[in-house]
Amino acid sequence: MADALAGWLHKALGVTLTGRSPVGGGCIHRAWRLELACGAVLFAKTNTAEALPLLEAEADGLRALAAAAPPALVVPSPLACELAGDQAVLVLPWLDLAGGSLAGWSALGRGLAGLHRASLERAGLDHGPGQDRYGWSLNNFIGSTHQPNAWCANWAQFFRVERLGHQLKLARSSSQAPGGSQALRGSEALLERSLVVLAKHRPEAVLVHGDLWSGNAALLASGCGALLDPAVYRGDREVDLAMARLFGGFPEAFFNAYELAWPLPAGSKQRVQLYNLYHLLNHANLFGGGYWSQAQKAIDALLAQG
Repeated sequence: MADALAGWLHKALGVTLTGRSPVGGGCIHRAWRLELACGAVLFAKTNTAEALPLLEAEADGLRALAAAAPPALVVPSPLACELAGDQAVLVLPWLDLAGGSLAGWSALGRGLAGLHRASLERAGLDHGPGQDRYGWSLNNFIGSTHQPNAWCANWAQFFRVERLGHQLKLARSSSQAPGGSQALRGSEALLERSLVVLAKHRPEAVLVHGDLWSGNAALLASGCGALLDPAVYRGDREVDLAMARLFGGFPEAFFNAYELAWPLPAGSKQRVQLYNLYHLLNHANLFGGGYWSQAQKAIDALLAQG
């Protein structure tokens, strides 16, 4: 692999690889620090050739986010994404990470609000119908799960079909689900409930990161915030803020700064649990275990509100 990667890097980017070392983090791809003869450092992800679509979707999302990001928010733009021998490779600029500070998290919150707002003025980001539709120009991935993004003019219908409906369909056929197709009680009622919760909600179709847990955000030594590993689409900006609360890691300074830059509309707190059910279902489908019970509890709670 080292010889194939070195040759490919020289051909694709005109650089000479002098060393590489593994980087921790992530559960899908292998990550590397690449040292070059010119003294520069790059970051790379590698996987088997079959995983190239995952890396291509990531590269597509990073390019879209980078095009809308304000100057104080860093999104690494892909340098190359191809096959190197029998390996899929994505090469990105190296980012110097730093420890967290409240000022840094505040900058990240403001940066995300700026990205969301700027994306409304950049309809061409997705090569699709623009900010009056929800979805994306291609299907991508949430983790390693296929994420459908068919364009839809109605947010409630998009979230019901492309998000919750897709995950519940996967759950019904999952070999990990306890009890098989009966694992998640109230699934059909939940889909109808989602239409009620979102019936009067008409969010602007901003470009969202789509998978914004703390492992996909970082603070840099420069003082800027950074966004990584997206699962982009045009949707309700609240989905990013909701997921940022799901697994923790984001301090209140992040949310307060976002709210000051672009306040969330009325009812946003009531939509958090519904939006995060998508990610709980995805984690249950991917990893099983306690995520099934967490998803069931969320479904029960949402139905109890009716």
